[in-house]
Order: sequence, then C-alpha cells, then structure tokens
Amino acid sequence: MKVKVDPDLCIACGACIDIAPEIFDWNDEGLSYATVDEVPEDKEESAKEAVESCPTEAIKEL
Repeated sequence: MKVKVDPDLCIACGACIDIAPEIFDWNDEGLSYATVDEVPEDKEESAKEAVESCPTEAIKEL
C-alpha cells in the first residue's frame, strides 16, 4: 500500500506521526509527509490507523 499527505489539507496536528512515526514525519514547512514510497507490510495497520485518524482527511491511501 501507498499513502500520500495532501499539504493543502494538512493542519500539522501530528496525529499521523504519533501513530506511525516510521511512515510519517515533518517536512521543511512543518507539515506531515510520507517518508516511504511503499508502506512495509508489517506497518500497514498503523498506516491505516493514521489515515482514519487524520482530522482533515489529508492522508489518502493509494
């Protein structure tokens, strides 16, 4: 699976980074971004939780 953060919707709440720090991090503008092209199979559950927890629906599963 792949995930992508829409920077126009991200409000930098940090929920995704708290849930899945191995998949998300802060970029230079202080917004979240996906640090991996492909989510490792053993991290897919936390990636899905991050997608569901995003208050602005900025994270999309591709």
